[in-house]
Amino acid sequence: MNVLVLASNNAHKIIEIERVLSPLGFQLRPLRDFPEIPDPPETGETFEANALQKAEFVFQHTGLLTLADDSGLEVDALNGAPGVYSKRYTPEAIAETNNAKLLTELSGIQNRRARFVCALALVGEDRNAVWRGCVEGSIANELRGNQGFGYDPLFLPDERPGRSMAELSGEEKDAISHRGKALISLPKELSRFH
Repeated sequence: MNVLVLASNNAHKIIEIERVLSPLGFQLRPLRDFPEIPDPPETGETFEANALQKAEFVFQHTGLLTLADDSGLEVDALNGAPGVYSKRYTPEAIAETNNAKLLTELSGIQNRRARFVCALALVGEDRNAVWRGCVEGSIANELRGNQGFGYDPLFLPDERPGRSMAELSGEEKDAISHRGKALISLPKELSRFH
């Protein structure tokens, strides 16, 4: 069993990543297993920069192979916002207020094209790797479904017409999601670390 430190305390992300990686023989150790490590910084201007910053920070504290994720929603009509500020789109930084603000910002706008982006960074002793996965779609006019988290109830993926991400089962979501698509490349990236 390969051990990977996951530079996150986000329970939803941990569940999604474990669901994809467990069958591949990986055991995740989330940040909560290392209570002495403070929350990693996220000061980059891109998903890739943030993921790498988090992975490097946690690797420096543990010395263990570390995986970090930075992900969010890019909306074309909002010039890519909320982007790297997806979690902190509102002062409350919670799904309810973030989704409400997004609906308000898009009120009366026809172009609702958007994408979820996930950048993953892997940091080890003498190398690192950064890559991304994306899923294209659009923003619904109202919240739909109760699965998933964050912007999932508003995101209508092109690959599952007529359903929001929050109306998909975990397995259906993993098969098409930005995080699922990025994680598919993890074994190949890991092979370069041995």
